Amino acid sequence: MRFARTDQSAVARWWWTVDRWTLAALLCLIGFGVVLSLSASPAVAVRLGYEPLYFVRREVALLPFVLAIIFVVSLQTPRTIRRLAAVGFVVAMVLLAATFVIGVEIKGARRWIDFPGLSLQPSEFVKPTFAVVAAWLFSEQKLRPGFPGNAISIALCLVILAMLIKQPDIGMTVVVAVVWFTQFYLAGLRLYWVAAGGIAGILGFAGAYLWLPHVTARVNEFLDPTIGDDYQVNRSIQAFVNGGLWGRGPGEGTVKNFLPDAHADFVFAVAGEEFGLIVCLAVIALFAFIVLRGCSRLLQEGNLFVLLAAAGLLIQFGLQAVINMATALDLIPTKGMTLPFLSYGGSSMIALALGMGMLVGLTRRRLGGSEL
Repeated sequence: MRFARTDQSAVARWWWTVDRWTLAALLCLIGFGVVLSLSASPAVAVRLGYEPLYFVRREVALLPFVLAIIFVVSLQTPRTIRRLAAVGFVVAMVLLAATFVIGVEIKGARRWIDFPGLSLQPSEFVKPTFAVVAAWLFSEQKLRPGFPGNAISIALCLVILAMLIKQPDIGMTVVVAVVWFTQFYLAGLRLYWVAAGGIAGILGFAGAYLWLPHVTARVNEFLDPTIGDDYQVNRSIQAFVNGGLWGRGPGEGTVKNFLPDAHADFVFAVAGEEFGLIVCLAVIALFAFIVLRGCSRLLQEGNLFVLLAAAGLLIQFGLQAVINMATALDLIPTKGMTLPFLSYGGSSMIALALGMGMLVGLTRRRLGGSEL
């Protein structure tokens, strides 16, 4: 792709202002996700009674939409991204509330709504859109002291957390709460409120352990592997052991034949067995590069909204990856959370594309912190 510096078209301006290194890293993750889908999903598809390439074809069919979303959203100005996030947030919240009425229950959780040919998880879209909306509310409070941005943001966050806990989806609850609280801190939250928030988080975890049976079971199983069903975690660890340093080779893994969520929550285990430690470290390096590269782009950012929104999206992206990989390595209790762009999941892929498109658009170089 070549554009003259004097070319004033939208695509040309995008090309000269976008962070191409971040785009390249995202494309590497998406490409490796297709490779992992080819390795991990056929065995799962056969077990579920589908033809072997069922999940692969669905993911490949989704890729043009994912790439188009990243590109089109990243073309937009911060003002347009803010408006897009606000509309998306309202729609996602309506759908999230609808899960309690028309949602489909899977494995004891009511998180999905079935549409013709599509199973949608609204909470995936609440994550990126709320991060941008919260950033706008915090920044407006700073710019216009009379505007109750902090109060509105607190109220929205409490409503979201209550709905996620009700589903229940503790992993998503943790991600939303951590991202929102970090944004609040960056917006100038006083230290005694930071301490109070930390205490509230500890009390919230204790309450979840005491009053939510599935949380109690997962924590107890993590602390004492001799109780409960730790089949998936044991298989995951076995996959990493089998893979060693260089792996068994693409398609040569065996654990995926027995691991129920090999194509989704435990796709990192398939990568460990078939591609080995070196490739797994390279994947971790890609995630770290995207987060750190984004942070470096924000060091000279003069627009508070852009700073808070991009920081929230970066933390969300990195934290989701850490939770998934830590679960596969048995470092934390199991969480039903996808590995960004590597795990199978339509809602997750589209929501991640939306979030990364907004991130790439927000971190484009602009003169004087302009929102134009």
